[in-house]
Amino acid sequence: MKILLKNKDINEALKKVSNLGFVPTMGCLHRGHEYLIKQSKRKCNQTLVSIFINPTQFNNKKDYLSYPKNLNKDLNILKKLKVNFVYIPNKKEIYSLKRKKAIILKNENKVLCAKFRKGHFEGVIDVMDRLTNIIKPNKIFMGEKDYQQLLLVKKFIEKKYETKIISCKTVRDKNKLALSSRNQLLNKKDLIKAGKIAKDLFHFKIFLKNKKKIKNLLQQKMELFKKNFDIKIDYLEIRKKNNLKSSSTIKNSKIFIAYFINKVRLIDNF
Repeated sequence: MKILLKNKDINEALKKVSNLGFVPTMGCLHRGHEYLIKQSKRKCNQTLVSIFINPTQFNNKKDYLSYPKNLNKDLNILKKLKVNFVYIPNKKEIYSLKRKKAIILKNENKVLCAKFRKGHFEGVIDVMDRLTNIIKPNKIFMGEKDYQQLLLVKKFIEKKYETKIISCKTVRDKNKLALSSRNQLLNKKDLIKAGKIAKDLFHFKIFLKNKKKIKNLLQQKMELFKKNFDIKIDYLEIRKKNNLKSSSTIKNSKIFIAYFINKVRLIDNF
């Protein structure tokens, strides 16, 4: 496993590599990341994993500073998985070049997290553009837990580069809770609560099949969650899978939720 710290190291290490798979991460790796890496190893000749906590995608400085970190543990995981390359750049390496044209989301995309986290996806797309330009992978592996992020990045990257975004399923724990680095900020009681919410939404999706007046049922569910779990909810919505437009049916659609347990913001889709 080769550790790369600078862009010039990337150029040297990858010049003879063909069919490169890339898994972008912010570190604090879990089984969800491991699944992405295994998919890359299965479909590509070599795999590169990046670890970079991107400051521009945080709309809250405290959130950025408190983001969980454990580099030694991450490197041990990557070594066991026999990853070929690990790219651990600093901010200067990523943001050395000034962007000529600012990334601006269209109004139609300012839904779900884009509505509540101003500048977040602009930061995500910007860093993914920079990483793709530096690494030049054939395939990028991303999870469906961050579904809105997946769609926005896919649209941008595949239009600009000859790189394919490979969508990978959400990996969950035994309680159906989607794995996330942020879960480490929750105590045992809060993790159980988050698992109950996830299980409830799985059943709720089945219940909504062939139902009318879905918006009323969503509103009722949101009020029940607030009352029963004492959580703050940013959104609980049903939107179409392909374009995230509002939907009045569960067919070809997903339930999206973002909520806070204490001060930890969790997102999921079903």
